[in-house]
Amino acid sequence: MLSPTLVLEVGIAVFLVAIVGLLANRLRFSVIPFFIIVGMVVGQHAPQFGHIDLTFTASKPFIDFMGRLGVLFLLFYLGLEFSVGRLMKSGKAIVTGGSIYVALNFVSGLLIGWLMDLPFKEAMVLCGVMTSSSTAIVAKVLTDLKRTANPETEIIMGMIMFDDLFIAMHISFLSGLILTGGTSFWSVLGTSMLALGFILAFLVLGRKLVPAIDKLLQDKSPELFILIVFSLLFIIAGFSETIHVAEAIGALMAGLVFADSKYIKKIEGLVAPYRDFFGAMFFFSFGLSIDMYTLGGAVGWAGVAAVVTILGNLASGYFAAKFAGRKPKASFDIGFTLSARGEFSIIMANIGKAGALMPVIQSFVVVYVLILSIVSPLLTKESRNLWYLLFGKDQAPVKTKKTLEQLEEAIKQSP
Repeated sequence: MLSPTLVLEVGIAVFLVAIVGLLANRLRFSVIPFFIIVGMVVGQHAPQFGHIDLTFTASKPFIDFMGRLGVLFLLFYLGLEFSVGRLMKSGKAIVTGGSIYVALNFVSGLLIGWLMDLPFKEAMVLCGVMTSSSTAIVAKVLTDLKRTANPETEIIMGMIMFDDLFIAMHISFLSGLILTGGTSFWSVLGTSMLALGFILAFLVLGRKLVPAIDKLLQDKSPELFILIVFSLLFIIAGFSETIHVAEAIGALMAGLVFADSKYIKKIEGLVAPYRDFFGAMFFFSFGLSIDMYTLGGAVGWAGVAAVVTILGNLASGYFAAKFAGRKPKASFDIGFTLSARGEFSIIMANIGKAGALMPVIQSFVVVYVLILSIVSPLLTKESRNLWYLLFGKDQAPVKTKKTLEQLEEAIKQSP
């Protein structure tokens, strides 16, 4: 039975999210850690006022569902932002830099998992968590710092696209390993191959359906337009879940298909408010599920992992800048920007939770995401100053001044 105060509690939750969002914008920080923190603060330890439950116990299932929609809209919008064709045209520098980025971060996850003595499933979740950069934070930081037109930004976004495609495959692998209860190598491989086939089918066949989709959307009223788009999004995401492919991947594939539509700008304009609203509720609902008093044991490991992540990303930034022919100082811009962690890390933590993995994974992800979602934007903002502090400014060539006698001699010798 639904709580009689459900609407009021949801209203209070949205109001709290709005307040901390305003605070984050005033401080010029990423809003993601603020959404998570306010969820933790009120989630399990808030006082009750009469019939109003600020722990949101009764309304949490509904808020969780709103968060689930947030994942779909975040991934769908991400798919709208790029196409596979763009990735293929990004060049050797981005593919090579992206491969090094994925390899270094994945190995870092294996190292931290080994040091923490985690079982195989938990270690695989940890590897995904430490490999997945936050597209939302990266895009916001680049916009806030007015660096979208900088040469290194193309490399950053290309590496983000490469990483996102890898994470899509890794989420599918985790779904087969954890959610379907696969215990043998062959059962996990079969589920992973099914996910790969699903993704490839969408990349190949989905784009051929774009003309039919455009015809369906042609000359439709705003309400019919958005109903058609949303119905296709939910059907594709829901269908992918039935074949044990994470619904987030289905949403991403739907976005990739719609990215080639001639109505892409209109679709983006309609979806963006839903992405922002439900995305905020996704991070808030994640915070609600965390008991802040259980995080102490994960602080040390998360701090070590954050340092390892930043160092690994600086290394991948160096190679990406080198292959692209950029100056070495661009490695700091690339590495610090890509160090942000957010939505994908939380999605994989939720997979671990759904699979009843060790609770330390949830605690680790909370602290790890909070550290890097705060520190990464700050380091990105000061990346140039940090480079100059460590390596000094580039010395401009000094022009030798000619003496008066040399100038007079040059005039005499001129025709």
